[in-house]
Amino acid sequence: MPQTLPAAAPGVLDTVPVDLTELLCRAYTLGDMIKRSAMADEYVYWKQVVERDEEAKRIARRLSDAKNKFAECERFGRFHPDYNEALDRLYAVQAELDALESVRRFKDAERELDTLLHEISFAVARAVSESVKVPDGDPNAKGCGSGGSCSCGGGGCG
Repeated sequence: MPQTLPAAAPGVLDTVPVDLTELLCRAYTLGDMIKRSAMADEYVYWKQVVERDEEAKRIARRLSDAKNKFAECERFGRFHPDYNEALDRLYAVQAELDALESVRRFKDAERELDTLLHEISFAVARAVSESVKVPDGDPNAKGCGSGGSCSCGGGGCG
């Protein structure tokens, strides 16, 4: 016996066709506004400073070497005789790079710009629907689709 779907609530199907060209133009306009912001200027400035910083380049090369050495050791796991030494060296060189003012300032500017972009993405998503997922960069995400638990009622959560 065939089933019929219940009728949609009033107003649910009363949608307006979307002009994708207009929508994309507005997205590009928003992107241009962000590019002209002081926050984006700060990011670009410190990125260029880091790219010209000879000490940062030298340490970055050492970091690359340390990463390669650790990758060799990691293939055999913790039981490789140089594993701990390679890991300690990797952390030490990374800390040395992170201690440079230019790198610190760049990472701060990058984090601020990333936060702004996330907040904008979140605002746009919430304007569409409360249930639209917005990536937040959290490696330990919880809730829908992440394997964590939530109360969405979708049945696909942790």
